[in-house]
Formats: sequence, C-alpha cells, structure tokens
Amino acid sequence: MAGAKNHQYHIVNPSIWPLVGSIAALALFSGLVLWMHDFQAGPYVVGAGLIGVAFTMFSWWADVIKEAHGGDHTPIVQLHLRYGMILFIASEVMFFVAWFWAYFAAALFPSTIEAVGGTWPPEGMHVLDPFGFPLLNTMILLCSGCTVTWAHHALINGHRDGLIKGLWATIGLGLLFTSIQAYEYYHAPFLFVGEPADGANIYGSTFMMATGFHGFHVIVGTIFLIVCLVRAYKGHFRPQQHFGFEAAAWYWHFVDVVWLFLFLCIYVWGGWGAAYH
Repeated sequence: MAGAKNHQYHIVNPSIWPLVGSIAALALFSGLVLWMHDFQAGPYVVGAGLIGVAFTMFSWWADVIKEAHGGDHTPIVQLHLRYGMILFIASEVMFFVAWFWAYFAAALFPSTIEAVGGTWPPEGMHVLDPFGFPLLNTMILLCSGCTVTWAHHALINGHRDGLIKGLWATIGLGLLFTSIQAYEYYHAPFLFVGEPADGANIYGSTFMMATGFHGFHVIVGTIFLIVCLVRAYKGHFRPQQHFGFEAAAWYWHFVDVVWLFLFLCIYVWGGWGAAYH
C-alpha cells in the first residue's frame, strides 16, 4: 500500500519548538551582551530569554514523552536515543577537559605565568582543606550513585516503591551536595575574579570554573531526577521502557566520576603544600 509505514523508525511531526527555542536563545544571548555593556534593558531581555528557553524545553520534552506513550519509541528508536545520550555525555567530557587543561597548564608550568610567581598554588595563598567539606561531598556523591542504582534496579524488577524511594534519596543527596558547596564557596579564601590585592588570581579562577561548572551539572542532574520522580509517581516508567530515567542515571554517574577527578586533582593534588583555610 502506497504511503504505508514499513519500518520501525519514527518520523517526527512538524514542530514549532526549534523555531521558538532559537528565538529564545537569541534573546538570552543578546540580553547577556546588553547586560555586560550596562544597558538597562539587559536583565529584562535575559529574563525573557530564560523563560523562553525553559518553556521550550518543557514543551519539547513533553512532546517526546507523548511520543513514547503513543508507541513511537520502538526498539530501534530507543537504541538511537541511547546513542544520542552517549554522544551528549561525551561532549560534556570534552567540556570538562577544557577546564582541567586550563588548571593543569598553570599548575604544571607555574614558571611560565608571571602572576603565579613560579609556584603552585601561588605563594602565600590559603586553599580549601580537601579533607573537610570536599571529602564529605565526595562521600555524598558516592552514596547518591548507589541510591540511583538502587532506584534503577527497582525499576527493572518492577518495584515502583523502591524506584520512588531511591529517587527521593538521590535528590536529597544532590541538594545536600549543592548546599555544602554553596557554603564552601561563600567562605572560600580566594576570589573568582578581581584584583590580586583582594585575593584573586589564576588559581581561584581555574578552581571555580571547574568546580562551579560541576556544581551546575549537579543542579541540572537534580532537576533531571526530580522530573523522573514526578513521572514515577504518574506511572510513566515500565521495566521494558524507561529511557528517560536511564538517561538521568547515566548523567548522574557522569557527574559522580567528574567529581572524583576534581577532588583528587584539584582539591588534593592542586592544593598540596599550601596552607589550608
């Protein structure tokens, strides 16, 4: 029969969300430029752009969920969704490679950077004690990796109660991690940007870019898991089809692994020999 579907692929329907998302992203970027140049309209344009981006994400992903419930996510489509998530995480890995690269370029060759003074960390500065709050946060994230795995196994075995409890535990640990890191930043003995006389230097900039972007990813992962929790209460996930949760679990494990590298390389090794705050 002409026009009949004879394959397992899903051809998406025409959607307005790519256009809306592009306009919102343009507004967000333009607003940031205006804000940085002290235009009064800048913050308002940024706010409008953020609202547009958030609305686009919510609406577009809601359409994807409807497609899944409508039977459009066949096994071959689910496989390609997994490939897409793997490539996304790979791109995030390279994103963090850039921040590690910046940090190690200064830490391994401090003599090439005049502002550092030939030593790393810069002479006379205090750093955060890695065996205080950073070690606690490491334990928290490792525990959260266990709880999200518990939730995943409960889902695979059809135990909805275990899925919900595991998600609640993981979300709580994620919020605790973010709260501790915010407290740590507030009391940090160095600044992100500013004048050297005020305690700002390349150590603080590279430290906070790497750990701060990781903290942002923890917040994104926590929101991801909260959405999964809402969907779990609604009964969206089944042992045979639960890619939305699987993607969230993969993302959370990625966040865990990045933190281990941050803790060992930046907190422990990167602050070796300096006075602890």
